[in-house]
Amino acid sequence: MTILDGKKLSNTIKDEIKAEVDKMKQKGEKVPHLAAVLVGNDGASLTYVNSKVRSCERVGFESTLLRLPSTISEIELLDKIDELNANEDIDGFIVQLPLPKQIDTQKVIMRIDPDKDVDGFHPTNFGKMALDMTTFIPATPFGILELLERYDVQTEGKHTVVIGRSHIVGRPMSILMGRKGFPGNSTVTLTHSHTKNITQITSQADIIITALGVPNYLKAEMVKDDAVIIDVGITRVPDEDSPKGYIITGDVDFEKVKEKASFITPVPGGVGPMTISMLLKNTLLARELHRKRKNL
Repeated sequence: MTILDGKKLSNTIKDEIKAEVDKMKQKGEKVPHLAAVLVGNDGASLTYVNSKVRSCERVGFESTLLRLPSTISEIELLDKIDELNANEDIDGFIVQLPLPKQIDTQKVIMRIDPDKDVDGFHPTNFGKMALDMTTFIPATPFGILELLERYDVQTEGKHTVVIGRSHIVGRPMSILMGRKGFPGNSTVTLTHSHTKNITQITSQADIIITALGVPNYLKAEMVKDDAVIIDVGITRVPDEDSPKGYIITGDVDFEKVKEKASFITPVPGGVGPMTISMLLKNTLLARELHRKRKNL
């Protein structure tokens, strides 16, 4: 059994990106600039955004954090997005989800310039991804692909089962694992809350990617020997014995499932760190696209 160490690989990728940025600086070129919009004071969102800002500093990116009150109106937020779209100094930006109830998330995503949509959520980018065109792949699926590629996990001809059909992870993963090339060329089954006999399906899978957010959902009896297990789930579970009062748990019953797996991601330290690294990689791509466009 091999642990797919996302934390270690994430640091390697950040080092690679920093090397690219150092070359830009030596040539006197503008370095990539990532902006993040945070609405309200959600603790988890603040943690994520601060981590992204720190990662930008590490690789030499410029970064801007735009903090807005939770009471902001939808029109005011859309106006802020228009400003970011028009700001030529900013290569890419994200709007941290979830948003307050008074704001239509879909309207916000639609308003972002697809060329600056480094989260890869805009329908234009999703469509390009589905058609195997160069675009911004959502950061978590992108991170999973990178883990599979760097650890040389074979996907061709394999049966991949994806658990969960969110627009952020499950659905894009189902498309990407079936695409031509590596990682890809697998036969994909997309399962969800209405899937019947899910154990029968998962027990036939060579690769399982679970993104449910249900702690310890995937049990050892649901997995065949030598399966590859990718755990995207991350949930805070109350634990009186922990100094923090909780532990971070994934969708997989890790201790029992790892005995049967050939490759498995831990939680924390698996997919999570990869997500931020791939957001940086998307921002690097955005910078390159903007540079090429200006040179035309």
